[in-house]
Amino acid sequence: MPNLTLATTDRPLRRLMTVAARIAAALTIVAGVALAGARDAAAQLQITVQGGTFTPMPIGVPVFSGDAQLGAEVSKVVNSDLRMSGYFAPLDPTVHPDRVLGADRMPNVAGWVAQNAQAVVGVTISRQGGQIVAQMRLWDVTSGQEILGQQFATSGESPRRIGHIVADAVYSKLTGFGPFFDSRVVFVDESGPKERRVKRLAIMDWDGANVRYLTRGGELVLTPRFSPTQQTLAYMSYGESDPRVFLLNVATGARELVGQFASMTFSPRFSPDGGTLVFSLQKEGDANIFAMNLGSKSARQLTQGASIDTAPSYSPDGSQIVFESDRGGTQQLYVMSAGGGGANRISFGSGRYSTPVWSPDAQSPLIAFTKQEGGKFKIGVMRPDGSGERILSESFHNEGPTWSPNGRYLMFFRESGGAGGGASIFLVDVTGKVQTRIPTPGFASDPAWSPLLK
Repeated sequence: MPNLTLATTDRPLRRLMTVAARIAAALTIVAGVALAGARDAAAQLQITVQGGTFTPMPIGVPVFSGDAQLGAEVSKVVNSDLRMSGYFAPLDPTVHPDRVLGADRMPNVAGWVAQNAQAVVGVTISRQGGQIVAQMRLWDVTSGQEILGQQFATSGESPRRIGHIVADAVYSKLTGFGPFFDSRVVFVDESGPKERRVKRLAIMDWDGANVRYLTRGGELVLTPRFSPTQQTLAYMSYGESDPRVFLLNVATGARELVGQFASMTFSPRFSPDGGTLVFSLQKEGDANIFAMNLGSKSARQLTQGASIDTAPSYSPDGSQIVFESDRGGTQQLYVMSAGGGGANRISFGSGRYSTPVWSPDAQSPLIAFTKQEGGKFKIGVMRPDGSGERILSESFHNEGPTWSPNGRYLMFFRESGGAGGGASIFLVDVTGKVQTRIPTPGFASDPAWSPLLK
């Protein structure tokens, strides 16, 4: 991973409420689910998620000073990240009172106020000793005060990454939510005729840039999942024999077979500490959930019975597992202890539930799922006890949600109909108000979001 260093100077924020109170003064949330508040006490910013309308916050992101080429490139990344988050509305460059703004001078406050901006970002970009260094300052336009000053450094080959890191700093300071831009997404790239699709594992920046292929397409690949602690994938590979589960080191390309089983294994997912892999093992028409210690390669069975138990996902603290099962007659969601044993059903709405995945946010945990109902596939969330169910997106075929590192967004894939149709990746936030398609080179399915890069 590229090296990252960080130094921080955070000044008193007497007027931050003035700057950012309109970011999400009233996001619509069904059933009054308390999803977020500013967790940074210094920020003094409370994001309200109860009824009303949502207007993105106007913000200025001029071209950054220093290295001219890098300054233009990095500022475009920051603009794009903030806009795609749904919480910010970067101003049109043609109305910027500061066409170029670095960290070495104060912005034209009166000019930005005239353009209705509430905050402005100034960054100085330079190359130093093989690294790209960014010195940034975030300004409250209303008060004319600096509200954040930071310095970052990454590998000299990572100009887009420094942009994601700067955007994360701005996003987190003005919303109180954790960062997520400095991350990647692995997915299944699909090409060729619909009846003979070639499927390869690919990885990209969270916004669809920098696509790189991890497999060659010689075998079917499915359900990639990131380790929460490192840049390692678990995925299913289906060649000439039954599907097998492999581990893949994203950086080196090294691949390791998880274990030799006499029957089909599928739906792998890591524990929060990355040391255990939980998956389903099928035998004679039934499927049960197993957990394997990746150090000793010892596996233990967690569920038993004549049913199909699959798609397990750990809670953020590793103490529980949510999974889907037809033990009650239809596909529903159940929660059990991570050690196995009795399971409690948590889904009770109409329709069938599948692909549950626990959010990484331990303070406000949610479980995302796919729901098939009324001829449509829906992406929704609920609390771990099954309450507060909300549908965020529905279409002909939506499936496979995956959480952002900060637990505020989901990606999923949407299949289009027709002879030439295929899958595309979409982004939705936990309010359902932010929805956008993530660009990929071709058809794409089974997204899996990485942890933040280190």
